[in-house]
Amino acid sequence: MLIILQDAIHEFRKFVALESASSIILIGATILALLISNSAFAHFYEILLHSDLVLQIGPQIKIHIEPLEFWINDGLMTLFFLLIGLELKREVLEGQLSQGAKVMLLPVIAAAGGAIVPALIYASLNWDNSSALNGWAIPSATDIAFSLGILMLLGERVPLSLKLFLMALAIIDDLVAIIIIALFYSTQELQPYYLALAAAILTIPKILFYWKRIANLKLYLILLLFLWFFILKSGLHATLAGIALAFFIPSIRDGGYPLLHEFEEKLHPWVAYFILPIFAFANAGVSFEGMSLNVLLEPVPLGIMLGLFIGKQLGVFGFAWITIKLGLAPLPENANWMSLYGVSVLCGVGFTMSLFIGGLAFTDAEYMTQVRLSVLLGSFCAAIVGYIILYIATARQK
Repeated sequence: MLIILQDAIHEFRKFVALESASSIILIGATILALLISNSAFAHFYEILLHSDLVLQIGPQIKIHIEPLEFWINDGLMTLFFLLIGLELKREVLEGQLSQGAKVMLLPVIAAAGGAIVPALIYASLNWDNSSALNGWAIPSATDIAFSLGILMLLGERVPLSLKLFLMALAIIDDLVAIIIIALFYSTQELQPYYLALAAAILTIPKILFYWKRIANLKLYLILLLFLWFFILKSGLHATLAGIALAFFIPSIRDGGYPLLHEFEEKLHPWVAYFILPIFAFANAGVSFEGMSLNVLLEPVPLGIMLGLFIGKQLGVFGFAWITIKLGLAPLPENANWMSLYGVSVLCGVGFTMSLFIGGLAFTDAEYMTQVRLSVLLGSFCAAIVGYIILYIATARQK
C-alpha cells in the first residue's frame, strides 16, 4: 500500500512539474501575441491566422482551405482534448476520481459551484442580449496548467492535499467544459450518417487490442484523424473526437502495463510545450489601438471578468464551505480556511479553456476582442490575488 501511495505521489509530482513548466511557456506565448498585435507586424499576424487559402488546380478546380486559426483551434486542440480524456479515464480508474465518495465530494461540489456562480453572474449582466448571452460558459473554466503552475511557485509551503484538491477540481472542471461544448456549442444540425461512421471508428480500438493486442499510439492517432473528420461533418464540435477516442483506448496491455500512462507520457510534452503555446499565441493577440477603459464596462467583458475573479471564488469557496460545515467532507489535510480560499481564487485563472469556449460562443471580431481582453485581465487578477492570499495563509502555517 505504501509503495502504491509513493508511486501515485511521484506521478503527481511529474504531472505538476510539467504543467508548471508549461505555464511559463504559455505566459511567454501570450506576451508575444500581445506585443505583435500592438506593433507594426499586427497586420501580418491577422493575415497569418485568419486568411482563407485557395489552392488552384487547373483552370477550373479551386480548393478552399480553412485559415490557420481553424487548424489550431479545431485541429491541434483535438490532441489537447485527447490528453484530457486520457487523464480523466486514468483518474476515474486509479487516481483521485477513483477514491471514496467522501474524498471526492468536496472537489466535485466545489467544481459545481465554480461553474454555476460565474455563469449566473455573466448571464445576469447579459440577459437582455441573446447574442451576448451565448458566452455564459466562458467564465466557468479553470486553466489547470496556469493554476497549478502558480500554486507550485509556493513550493512545499502548500500542503499536498490542497494541490490534489486543485488538480481534482480542475479535471472535473474540464469534464464540465467538455459536456457544455457538446451540448451547447455544436451548432450545426446533426448528421446521422457521419455519427454512425464515427461510432464505427470507436469500435476499432477494442477490436485491435483484444484481437491482435496492438497498442501503438501512432495507429490510434491515425484513427483519431478519421474520427475527427467524421465528427466534424456530423455537426458536433470536432475536438470532441479526442475525448471520445480516449475513453475507448484500452487501459492496460498484456502483463498489466498501464497503457494510459504510456500514452499520457508521450502526448503530455507535445500538448504542454507545443500545442497549448501555439493556441495561446493564436488566441491571445489583442490590439489596444483606440481602446478605452469604457470597453471593460461593456456587459460581455464585465461579465467575464467578474465571473472569473468574483464568481469563481464565491462558487468554489462557498460551495466547499457549505459542504465542510454540513459534515459531508473534511477540510483538506493540513490546510486552513484562508489557504482553501486562496486556491478558490486561483480557480479564476480561466485562460486556455475560457478562450477556447469564447471562440465557440462568438464569431464577431468585436466580441472576440472583448473576450480575449477580459479573459486575460480576469485571469491575471485571480492569479495575483490568489498567490498573495496563499502566500500569507501558508506563512501562518510555517
